[in-house]
Amino acid sequence: MEITIAAADPADAGEVLTVQRAAFLAEGALNNSFTLPPLTETLDEVRAVLADPDTVVLVARLGHRLVGSVRARVAGRTGHIGRLAVAPDLQGQGLGRRLTTAVEEALAGRVDRFELFTGATSAANLRLYRGLGYVESGWGPGAAPVGITYLEKRV
Repeated sequence: MEITIAAADPADAGEVLTVQRAAFLAEGALNNSFTLPPLTETLDEVRAVLADPDTVVLVARLGHRLVGSVRARVAGRTGHIGRLAVAPDLQGQGLGRRLTTAVEEALAGRVDRFELFTGATSAANLRLYRGLGYVESGWGPGAAPVGITYLEKRV
């Protein structure tokens, strides 16, 4: 079965939240914090994001199963990418790369740069983003004690 990527539908909110929480449990363990926003976000908050006209939310499906998601919000000429989530049983197979590339393409012509962040100790995430052309642009405190690393990519 082939994985397809498309715009999320408001009816996807529950599945988006389920995959997001499953995906971010490992991130929480790695960064010694289970209070990361993707783990504490509510269903109503996900529904609000899906209804926001300034936010692009994409989902990946394997057949009828939602197996990944990503979102990006445009502010000025910057696309802020976040909540990249891939079902744990499919992580490490290139789906995160595909979702990130797809959301970049969805914002083509609307932004001059992309910005995102990940846990400072999230080596796999940092490797993924660097491989997609992102460069580290800073560090800051976050929900995790280890802090977060900011990355950006100019278009």
